[in-house]
Amino acid sequence: MLNKTRKLLVRIAAVGFVLLVVVLALRVWDMQNGPPLGPWHTFVPEELDRDAVDRADWARWIAAEDSLFASVRREVSGRLEPEEQVATNRYFSGSPVDPDRFARNWNRSFVLEPDGPPRGAAVFLHGLTDAPFSLRHFAETYRARGFVAIGIRMPGHGAAPSGLTQAVWEDWMAATRLAVREARRRAGTGLPLHIVGYSNGGALALKHALDALEDERLPQADRLVLISPMVGVTAFARFAGIAGLPALLPRFAKTAWLDIQPEFNPFKFNSFPVNAARQTYRLTAALHEQLDRLATVGTLRRLPPVLTFQSVVDATVSTPAVLSRLYARLPANGSEIVLFDLNRNTRFGPLFGAGADAALERILPPAPRDFAVTVIANISPATTEATVRRTPAGATATEETPLGLAWPRDVFSLSHVALPFPPQDGLYGNEPDPADDFGVRLGALAVRGERGVLAVGLDSLSRVTWNPFFPYVLDRVTGGLPPP
Repeated sequence: MLNKTRKLLVRIAAVGFVLLVVVLALRVWDMQNGPPLGPWHTFVPEELDRDAVDRADWARWIAAEDSLFASVRREVSGRLEPEEQVATNRYFSGSPVDPDRFARNWNRSFVLEPDGPPRGAAVFLHGLTDAPFSLRHFAETYRARGFVAIGIRMPGHGAAPSGLTQAVWEDWMAATRLAVREARRRAGTGLPLHIVGYSNGGALALKHALDALEDERLPQADRLVLISPMVGVTAFARFAGIAGLPALLPRFAKTAWLDIQPEFNPFKFNSFPVNAARQTYRLTAALHEQLDRLATVGTLRRLPPVLTFQSVVDATVSTPAVLSRLYARLPANGSEIVLFDLNRNTRFGPLFGAGADAALERILPPAPRDFAVTVIANISPATTEATVRRTPAGATATEETPLGLAWPRDVFSLSHVALPFPPQDGLYGNEPDPADDFGVRLGALAVRGERGVLAVGLDSLSRVTWNPFFPYVLDRVTGGLPPP
């Protein structure tokens, strides 16, 4: 019997090995037949290591960042081949999307000072492949309310996508600690401290708050604002590292990338390395372990209130995980989640994916809950007008208030990337402010036309990149802050 079991296990292992070899062979073939690597994929700019970041002050961080961007300008922009010197390449100095053309390069860390003495401090943590650009609207609003606003560029981001082939999530946590230290230094003690995190930055914001519960040397935030937080990711991220194994051989270096795309976005990488997916899994796994452990011993009761904004459908992060992994463990501390439902006026019912139209009912636990739930939805399927349906913590009855905003008729849901951007955003908005010009208007492009005309795939342009309900989000985030 033992020999039979052993033989069966050997056969299973052999089949698994053969399947792995086949999958990796197909991946090598697919990537080798794809676009070539550019210098922005192969030159890895030098970052401070996490120990150096933990020892650094803000001036040291900015000096290192200056050196990093100078190296990219020298080793990437200064060495482009003629065929790479095109308008769709952000690394070409003649391109309209070259970030150095603009009044501020929002790939860089920033500090926005209030007009008078600080009334508080806020830290802004951007998402994966992203840049501080993504939270600039929130930062400016905080600044106008008297807060010093600090946005930090996460290691591996902003300069070249190649940086993400080496970065690890522990580096991002070190940068988060630096930004919080600087915020507390500039505002002083006794004033409120908020941390606003988007996507991967949401996971970092939450992780810092949990770390501060266990380490009294870390400043604790008075409030967390999470926008599409990366509390849970797809199962693929767990095994993403396997997809990059062939890259150990220089000939197959392209397999270190899950996607190789033209870099036409001045403030976000389009190419996506295997390591980035791997690090998101490692970060969320560490977050889950810490949430479980602190919930078991009752330490989460000291966590500050958490306000989260999340689309019911999200292809990047797991909306159910936000509720089951985070909110199900929160104490009754004034936390709230705002969920954006599907646009029920689109008449897309038969075309929605399996379970999409019932996603809200499936993921929400029954009331009463220890946290408030707000749902932004159609007043009825007969209209695009939106309403706010709010169930307070501990209650079962829902309060409903007309929002005064409506779903666009050509948008059936929000996306992961849409929530932090107003319709007027110069890069991502559908009604871009002419004064907010970044060389390309990605949100205003109607993706209808013939195949093969555009320099990029339609998938990267069809995702909605702006939030028609942004005024409501901004009002909720700044609620309770001093008036401008």
